[in-house]
Amino acid sequence: MQIYRVGGSVRDELLGRAVADRDYVVVGATPEAMRALGFRSVGRDFPVFLHPQTHDEYALARTERKSGPGHRGFRFHASPDVTLEEDLGRRDLTINAMARAENGTLIDPFGGERDLRAGILRHVGPAFAEDPLRVLRVARFAARFGFAVAPETQALMRSIVAGGELVTLSSERVWQELSRALMDGTPSLFVTTLRRCGALAVVLPELDALYNERGAPGAAHREGLLRALDSTAPAAEPLPVRYAVLAGGLADQPRARSLRAERLSRRLNAPSDCRELALLAARLGERIERAPSLSGPEVLDLLLAGDALRRPGRFERLMRVCAALQSARRPNPETEHRALAWLAAARSVVRNVDAGKLGRTRPDGREVARRLRAERLKALREWRDGTLEQR
Repeated sequence: MQIYRVGGSVRDELLGRAVADRDYVVVGATPEAMRALGFRSVGRDFPVFLHPQTHDEYALARTERKSGPGHRGFRFHASPDVTLEEDLGRRDLTINAMARAENGTLIDPFGGERDLRAGILRHVGPAFAEDPLRVLRVARFAARFGFAVAPETQALMRSIVAGGELVTLSSERVWQELSRALMDGTPSLFVTTLRRCGALAVVLPELDALYNERGAPGAAHREGLLRALDSTAPAAEPLPVRYAVLAGGLADQPRARSLRAERLSRRLNAPSDCRELALLAARLGERIERAPSLSGPEVLDLLLAGDALRRPGRFERLMRVCAALQSARRPNPETEHRALAWLAAARSVVRNVDAGKLGRTRPDGREVARRLRAERLKALREWRDGTLEQR
């Protein structure tokens, strides 16, 4: 029995990155031998075991053979005679097909270390084309590392798209890859990498539509959106904000933005917090950006439409989404920050109106609602008059 550490932990170690998960391949072992050592079996499709103390994953060395369509259409063969190189040879990219022996020796039969130094994403072998999910994985690694895709791998990705197997990917798997890419350092590269091989039109057509808008305005809008998306990484924004920047800015006009955000979220079956924030950004973003120029009733309606009084945390996230989109389109930090600060102050004014007191003095519900709106508008008017006097 020989044990090797494999995959992402070896890659990240060579890159000087923090190693999160450690996976191992065991050569020359049987399931019975692993269980006898105290390992717990967890693999459903092939033999994978959890270490009794560390709970790291240990998989028996295996090969695979295409048996049906899609990324699940494989049959796996695991036995003591499968070699480490055969196991590594079934992996997607050379940078993920390296191993460390127990004595620390690097085992790199496909040149993964060389490609790491060169910043290249290169497929291991022709079996890459058998799994359509790998197209999305390459795009995700491009977003994570900023690496270029090797020309021969790019050609293979285009052939996978042309073969039609991308349609077999479930919405859950597409969302999984997209959400991971959104949390990487340059998420725009996920989009552009898929676009270059033709995959974007298949798995994310609402994003691909950005490239069908001809002329300078369309290109400027697209590039601005991608810049806004990348700006969320150094700001360490959470996933809902990053998704809302992407999905909430898919068109120039509010109605078109809303339709595309809804279609994309429905296609991906996006989580509710991501979906809700994206739709709010699409519907309200334009009004948020010009809030200081709105009338008192319009400001109040905007705050209520965004549920800013009951869910202030989500509304703050919404304003950060709008700030990212606005700064990418019209970079003027002083102006955009002033508008957002103004709206935040207006929200505080409205929240300070004591709705509970009105309810105690006026038990009729409709009358309370009418009076509450009047009091809020009065507070906004007095606050605005006061700020104008200060100027």
